Amino acid sequence: MQRRTTMARLTSIRAELVVSVSLTISIDAMGGDYGPQVTIPASLDCLKSNPDLKLILVGDEAIINPILLQQPLQHQDRLTIHHASQCVTMDESPSKALKNKKDSSMRVAINLVRDGLADACVSAGNTGALMATARFVLKMMPGIDRPAIISTLPSTFGHTHVLDLGANVDCTAEHLFQFAIMGNELVKAVEGLENPKVGLLNIGEEDMKGNEQVKSAAKLLENSALNYIGYVEGNSLNAGNIKVDLIVTDGFVGNVALKSIEGAAKMIGVTLKEAFSKNIFTKLIALIAYPVLKSFKKRIDPRLYNGASFLGLQGLVIKSHGGADKLAFITAIQLAEVEVKKDVIKKISAQVEKVLALRETA
Repeated sequence: MQRRTTMARLTSIRAELVVSVSLTISIDAMGGDYGPQVTIPASLDCLKSNPDLKLILVGDEAIINPILLQQPLQHQDRLTIHHASQCVTMDESPSKALKNKKDSSMRVAINLVRDGLADACVSAGNTGALMATARFVLKMMPGIDRPAIISTLPSTFGHTHVLDLGANVDCTAEHLFQFAIMGNELVKAVEGLENPKVGLLNIGEEDMKGNEQVKSAAKLLENSALNYIGYVEGNSLNAGNIKVDLIVTDGFVGNVALKSIEGAAKMIGVTLKEAFSKNIFTKLIALIAYPVLKSFKKRIDPRLYNGASFLGLQGLVIKSHGGADKLAFITAIQLAEVEVKKDVIKKISAQVEKVLALRETA
C-alpha cells in the first residue's frame, strides 16, 4: 500500500504531462552541490519522457559541452545552451550574488522567464540568492507583500502541501492569509481539488492556543471563502487524524519543522541499518524483511518530493534541493512542467485580484 501511494504521486505528476502542451523551462545548470553532473542527465531524461518539452541549459559552455558529449544524442535537438559566465556558490551572500553576479547561471535562467523565453526556471542553487534574485527580477504579484516557499511532505494520507518553508522568518497575520490564498490556488490546480482543506499550524487545536499572530490569522481565514478547518498541530504534517491538503505557517516554524522531519527520517534510517547489522541473526531478519524495508524507503524517499515553488512572484521558479541527485532533480523539473501546464501563476494572480476586489467592496 505504501509503495503504491508513493508511485501514485510520481504517476500523478507524469500523467499531467500527457496532454500535448509545448513548454520551455530554463535550467540553472551550474546550481547545486553537483551542478552539470546532475542537471544535464536529469534534463535529458525529462526530454525523453515528454516530447513537448524544451529545455534551456544555462551555464558555462566550456563545462556543459564536454558533459553533453558524453550523453546520448537522442532528444538533444530540444535542448539549447545559453552561456552564463558566472556561478553563484552555495554559501554566497544573497546580496552579493544579486549585486556582483549579474551574469550568473541563476540570474540568466530567471531573466529568461522574465523575458518570456522560458515558462519556468528550475535551480538547485543557493536558496537565499535564488529567492532574492527571483524577487528582484520577476517582481511581486500585485496584492502580495512577500513570496513564500511551498512544497509537499509525505503523510499517511499521501502527501500534504506546506508553506512557508523558510522565505519569511517574521510574518503578520495578513502575510499568513496571503500565503493561504496562494497555496490554496496551487493545490486546487496541481491536485485537481475543488475545495482543499486548509489548516493553520499551531501548538494546539483549541481556540485559546497560539500567539496573537496565529489567532489573528485564524480570524481572517474563518471569514474567507477558503475551506478552513482550523488549527492543526505538528503531527498533521505527516500523520494527523484527518487529511489536510494545505498547512499554513510562517517561514521560521515551517523551516524548523521541515528540518526536524528530515532529521527524524535520517535517524530512522541509520537506526534501522545499525539494528539489522548487529549480528548474523539480525542480518537474516533484514534479508527476510527486505521487501518491507524497500517499500518503506520508497514511501518516504525525499527525492520523490523534491521541488519547492516560490509563490507570490510574477513568474514560476522551482527550487530543487541543493544535494539533489538525478532522480530528485527530475522530480523538480516535472513539478515545473505540471505548474506551467496548470497555469498556476495566472490562477493565483486572478484569485488574489478577486480577494482584493471583495475587500474593497466590503
